[in-house]
Parts: sequence; structure tokens; C-alpha cells
Amino acid sequence: MQKEKGRMNELKGNVALVTGGGRGLGEAICRMLGESGATVVLTDIREELVKKIADDLRIKSIESMALPLDVGDEQQAEEAVNQVVARYGHLDILINNAGIDVTLPVDEISVADWDRIIRVNLRGPFLMSKYALSVMKQRGRGNIVNIVSTAAKRTWANASAYHASKWGLLGFSHALHVEARKQNIKVIAVISGGMRTPFLLERFPDIDLNTLQEPKNVAGTVKFVLMLPDETVIPEVMVLPMHETSWP
Repeated sequence: MQKEKGRMNELKGNVALVTGGGRGLGEAICRMLGESGATVVLTDIREELVKKIADDLRIKSIESMALPLDVGDEQQAEEAVNQVVARYGHLDILINNAGIDVTLPVDEISVADWDRIIRVNLRGPFLMSKYALSVMKQRGRGNIVNIVSTAAKRTWANASAYHASKWGLLGFSHALHVEARKQNIKVIAVISGGMRTPFLLERFPDIDLNTLQEPKNVAGTVKFVLMLPDETVIPEVMVLPMHETSWP
């Protein structure tokens, strides 16, 4: 019993902000970090989703806060970080998880959809990291985890904007790693293969579930990189289903 209690407090004292925390991988990360002792700030453009999860976490005696957030809006990104600091005094972990896609070939996808995907998937992590970094620098520590995708390693048809955003996010993550490590701030790219989440299942209802993994498995990888000793950082890690179809 004592050992179990210790595991539940592995991240005690840490305040974590998760974007896209309303469902899927974001929800799994919020629950896992909260169960590990962290204070969890759930953000999502769909406020009703994160409010419901935050209420559930509080029932379990997990300190949580729900915020509506459009990650591509500079003012909202800055205000979200400021609200966290105003309430808790610091921000230790940022999980850039929010992401969208539109499944269409290049000549059919609208310019508006292209811009929207880049705005959420690439501009969003930049904005959130920009404002979180300034707060983390004051404490001389912190973790920024960017949820990438195998879409940053290879390509398939009808996902040009998504690929562009995820290849860009991987490059941004590595560049930020070089800059931030001087301040003892870790930046990690978690490259995830397909998961059993609404992100895929709503667009591809006939997808073979056996080729996907549970989001809690990827959330476990996120927790793993956050638990590393202070002197160690893993800039990039890939976590795949055993029968991943988009990776050899």
C-alpha cells in the first residue's frame, strides 16, 4: 500500500498544462499526470469537455483547473499561462497536444483549412512554448512535451497540411531543445503512432483497431520522459502500436 501511494505522488508539486485535454490522448495524459500527483490544467477549445474531466479529477482529490483555449490565438495562449501562474505560482510542465487534420488531396483542400491546421498544430505549440518558457526560465527548470506523430517521419496521401505541420513541429521541438536546455528546461518530442481515439475513429470508422494502440500507452510514455533524472533528457522518443501500418 505504501509503495502504491508513492507511485501516486511521483509528480507531486508539479503544475502541468495540457492542450487539447478534452478527449483522446489529451484526456489520457491529464488523468495519468493527475493520478501521479501533478496539479492538472486542462485546456481545450471545447470548454465543456475539460470542465467535465476536471470535475471528475476533483472527485478523486486531484487538483485541477479547466480553461477554454484556442491555442492559435496569441492573447489566449498568453492569458492561459498567466492564469496558471496567478493561481498556482508556477508552471512546470507544458504538453502541446492539441491537433487537427483534414483528409483531402492538395488540390481539394481549401486554403482556409490549410491555414487552420498549421495554426493549431504548429503556431499553437510555438505560442504556448513561448509564454511557458518565459515562466519556466524564472525557476530554472521545466518540461515541454510536444506530441508529434509518425506523420513527421514519413508521408501518405491526403494529409499534406498535417504532414507539413508535424514535420515542422518536430523541427521546432529540436530547435527549442537546443535553446532551452541552457536554462535546464527539457524539450521532448513524443512521436506517436496511431491510437484508438476520436481523432482517427471519427474520420476512419472502418479502421482496423488491431493496428492502433490505447492512448493511455502513449500517456505512459509522456509520464516516463517527465520522470527522468534532472541530468538526463530524451529529445525524441517514438511509441508505436505493435502492428503500426504507417511505419515499417
